[in-house]
Amino acid sequence: MSVRQKKQELLEAMHRARAMEPSSFVPNKLLDTLIQRMQLKNDAELCRVLEVQPPIISKIRHRKLNVGATILLRMHEKSNIPIRELKELTAETRTEPPPTHH
Repeated sequence: MSVRQKKQELLEAMHRARAMEPSSFVPNKLLDTLIQRMQLKNDAELCRVLEVQPPIISKIRHRKLNVGATILLRMHEKSNIPIRELKELTAETRTEPPPTHH
């Protein structure tokens, strides 16, 4: 992938992140997947690897802060998980059971 393509993908991810409504943002799946795939123990270790302060990860986990382009790029660089996959991990999946009729 060329530098130009990576830049375009990052810009698209940034725009999607800005457009994402907090109600559709599911950070735990993203953070837990990063911890699992990078074979880390917890959020504190994730903070060290991503080189961010613990309050940043805490705010993301508690839905007080969306994943911005900068941290998304850092997650990609440190984990080698494609940006598109990282973004998909933050989206709410609709797996509601069908309504039951009595």
